[in-house]
Amino acid sequence: MAPRKSERIMNLAICLLMARRFLDRNHIREVVDGYAGLSDAAFERTFERDKDDLRAMGVPVETGSNSTLFPDEVGYRIRRQDFELPPIDFTAAEATALGLASQVWGTAALAERTVSALAKLRAAGIDPDASRVPGSSPSIGAKEPAFEMLWQATMTRTAVAFEYRDMHREVEPWVLTYRRGSWYLVGLDRTRGAPRMFKLARISGEPQTIGKPGDYRLPESVDLAELTRSLEPAPAAADAVVAIRGDAAPDLRRRGVRTEHYAPLPPGFAAWRVPYARERDFVSEVCGLGAAVLVLEPSALRRRVIDRLERVAR
Repeated sequence: MAPRKSERIMNLAICLLMARRFLDRNHIREVVDGYAGLSDAAFERTFERDKDDLRAMGVPVETGSNSTLFPDEVGYRIRRQDFELPPIDFTAAEATALGLASQVWGTAALAERTVSALAKLRAAGIDPDASRVPGSSPSIGAKEPAFEMLWQATMTRTAVAFEYRDMHREVEPWVLTYRRGSWYLVGLDRTRGAPRMFKLARISGEPQTIGKPGDYRLPESVDLAELTRSLEPAPAAADAVVAIRGDAAPDLRRRGVRTEHYAPLPPGFAAWRVPYARERDFVSEVCGLGAAVLVLEPSALRRRVIDRLERVAR
């Protein structure tokens, strides 16, 4: 199976970093896993994109020649002294903060990278141990399928296209923000010609990139914090009483408060009163949590959740 794009770019970076001389395209094509089997034209396009991606990430891909007699014989390399960072030291407080940050992504699509980063820190003799902070257990979920792709697009300033509420949107992603238990994308909606906020849970299918990384810049006049506040969805207009099993559904528990309930609950469950703004969104959120959350009241909301789950089961 051919390696993914990220793996191929990593292979290219390692190849160029290990090179003591400039490597020509033919040599790179032979040794880098991911280029074998490509036609000449496909290799040229792929190699140029991969070089652009590396440079966009700040990797200094150098172009030059090994021969003063034949300067037109172009090759590529990454000089180690240009690429490596100087030694980094963290205070105990800073290392603990890193540990806390790693726990935030415990259930997100970036968890694998978090584990890798922590392993590198520990290998360098740094212990990012968040367990030393009493009563601290942050957690932010990122279960939305579009999260990973939009996160990357935001980092690389790559425009995206997706279907939102049955409408095609083309957007320049500016920032991802977490509000009231949900992830939102804030950016310039090219379709509408104005900044907009999009709830990731409402994006249909998988977003697609349009254009190249770095195709746009964040306007200097934009205050992202103020813009996000102005675009925030309406405040909660209703609330529900739900039974939550143990430590499940941290988003609901963070927004809600513990409450008493007259009816007996299943073992391990506790009652929570949780506010919500839109019933349809809340039904989707609860259904996505499966058997860990039971709606107790109001009865109309409970019936809608049951109907949705029965349709899914059928």
